[in-house]
Amino acid sequence: MSIDTHVADLCARGRPAARAVAVLPDAARQRALLAAADAILAQAEAIRAANARDVEQGRKDGLSGAMLDRLRLDGPRLDGVIADLRAVAALPDPVGAVLERRTIAQGMPAEKVAIPIGVVAIIFESRPNVTVDAAALCLRSGNACILRGGKEAVHSNRALAEAFRAGIAAAGVPADAVQLVQEQDRALIARLLARDDAIDIVVPRGGEALIRAVVECSRVPVIKHDKGVCSLYVHAAADAEMAMRCIVNAKCQRPGVCNAIENLLVDAAIAPRFLPLLAAEMAKQGVELRADAAALPSLPGAKPASEADWSTEYLALILAVKTVSGLDEAIAFIARHGSQHSDGIITADRTAAERFLREVDSACVYHNASTRFTDGGQFGFGAEVGISTNRLHARGPMGLRELCTYKWVVRGGGNVR
Repeated sequence: MSIDTHVADLCARGRPAARAVAVLPDAARQRALLAAADAILAQAEAIRAANARDVEQGRKDGLSGAMLDRLRLDGPRLDGVIADLRAVAALPDPVGAVLERRTIAQGMPAEKVAIPIGVVAIIFESRPNVTVDAAALCLRSGNACILRGGKEAVHSNRALAEAFRAGIAAAGVPADAVQLVQEQDRALIARLLARDDAIDIVVPRGGEALIRAVVECSRVPVIKHDKGVCSLYVHAAADAEMAMRCIVNAKCQRPGVCNAIENLLVDAAIAPRFLPLLAAEMAKQGVELRADAAALPSLPGAKPASEADWSTEYLALILAVKTVSGLDEAIAFIARHGSQHSDGIITADRTAAERFLREVDSACVYHNASTRFTDGGQFGFGAEVGISTNRLHARGPMGLRELCTYKWVVRGGGNVR
């Protein structure tokens, strides 16, 4: 099948499926998701085998440790995917929720009602669990989806999508509510995203190059899941033990994800006593430090940081460390080098914390906590389509509510203007 034929087929199937799913009762969408979970469980052995093929090929292709970590569905990972799918099925139905009531001209009642967006395209790299998370959230919110995963997870994505489609079809829901792009040619993306007549929004999840390519070529509105250049600021009034606990979690628990920190800002007032403690702990965790000139003498083994380091998403056990003169410089640094994803402050000073939370313009801001909580599951969304760094429509973890738009429903009695 040619690229143009494949795109035309995907788009021809997507809109009718979206219309069918949008009018399904809540119970039918729930049953379909539970059936999809059962189908994935039944095919677990085949799915893990497909994933093992992708991981082995990734090793041969020289994928980084972070990319291989994102790719794996071994051990309890697939069990987690199935559990997340069941959790999404149990979430409250967002469709039909009345968001606002008001009385308009001539005393007519009007309601602002949540409705599905329609056809959602999701372009992603590396993480095959996105196939299930995205499909589940779209179906639960009454949408159809077109999924295009990366070539590194092609066998995993196909196995998961086939099981998901079989499950929902067995429950009486059109299988085309979830479509997986079969062609890996990059030229297909531009052709697909030219179809603003057939696709309502696109959510890209991946590296900076993917995001830029989608934004530049798309005629479909884009909700960006941008890179995660996240920072944690250890303020002069920070509790050192708390700060270290949050740093270790935010950097080391899973370094290859977008909500892990890449920059650590340390207030100059506490740097002489805090930085040696940091160096010892990071050495224990196997973290490479890259530091500014002021911090280097207190960080044995650290490398000098370049200007580019402050804006780099490492997705690895590398941490850039900078001393700052205070809150003003910390906020200015994040504004200049951050990606407006997730940033935090560790301090006992409530006034400083509130100013940081107010002035740092990121999708998620934290006081005395790790940035690793920027996650659909942690926010109680069951899963997420992505972490939006957009300023319009959705920001932060995108769950069911963010996959809905709304319409105004006005009930009259023969009223004319």
